[in-house]
Amino acid sequence: MLCFFSSSQGLAATPLVVEAALDRQVVAPLLEAFEQAHPGIELRYRDRSTLEVNDLTATADPPPDVVISSAMPWQMNRVNQGYAQRLDSELANEWPEWAKWRNEVFGFTFEPIVMAYRLDLARHMLPPQTHADLHKLLSAQRDTLQGKVTTYSPSKSGIGYTLFQQDARYTDRFWDLVAALGDADAHLESNTHAMLEGLSEGRYWLGYNLLGSYAMVWAQEHPEVIVQVPQDYALVVMRTGFIHRDAPHPRAAQAFMNFLLSRDGQRVLAAQTPLFSVRSDIVGPYTAQRLRDQVGDRLYPIPLNASVLAFVDPQRRGAFMARWQREFNRYQGVNDD
Repeated sequence: MLCFFSSSQGLAATPLVVEAALDRQVVAPLLEAFEQAHPGIELRYRDRSTLEVNDLTATADPPPDVVISSAMPWQMNRVNQGYAQRLDSELANEWPEWAKWRNEVFGFTFEPIVMAYRLDLARHMLPPQTHADLHKLLSAQRDTLQGKVTTYSPSKSGIGYTLFQQDARYTDRFWDLVAALGDADAHLESNTHAMLEGLSEGRYWLGYNLLGSYAMVWAQEHPEVIVQVPQDYALVVMRTGFIHRDAPHPRAAQAFMNFLLSRDGQRVLAAQTPLFSVRSDIVGPYTAQRLRDQVGDRLYPIPLNASVLAFVDPQRRGAFMARWQREFNRYQGVNDD
């Protein structure tokens, strides 16, 4: 087990504050493994929304030690603004180039974006397997699915907005799909958990663009919910983490980030969580390589590079959201008799 410092170095009970858009329930095995490896660190893990984490990065006083989020453009923007400090370690230097930027921010998970549906749906219609299937289903079964579909709110969720921006790149009829969602009176939620709760409670029959990690954990205990990785293409997000430039406890932060990148940490991700390990030398049910083997070239990871900074450009975001509202409401009043 890797151990980057111990109480013998005079760092007993060193606090470590992690602000994270990552459900504690899902990541608990990783946090427990870190605490066992570093008994001299008192981990204070705070689970929040992506937009809350983004705001706290700039406004918290004192700032957090480590920042984690799935909203990759927002993370990249904060790093680009100078809120991260470089991690110089052997693990950081050896981390895959496609999963890091300037040794400042690191993608440490590899999570597919999925659809999910209740078994009730399958009794009435053929569940969708592709984005085109979803569009056809929403159009053909509009009355049956009225008010029973859910997806992210792009205005209330950073990851939701990011996913729709990516969908617009890969789906020719993306805006028609948005219009069909609006026509079906889809409920827009701020997080995947709310969507999954609605599916289990029967309020929703079909969910679109859910975080696969959360959906897979949920489905294990809620057999009424079925998870479907889209067969035409599947977006992939990475949880990214960085050490805050003004981290009050930088050595503890370095220990935590190194653990996320280590074989020990990644082995826990692959074996005990559905977050999917990035490392190619890890074997387990949840690894990026195993996901690639199953889905093949239909996986479309969101890149961890400067290209995603355009997503948070105020002018581009404003234009995208204006069109979203227009398309989502395209049929408002048209079908009212």
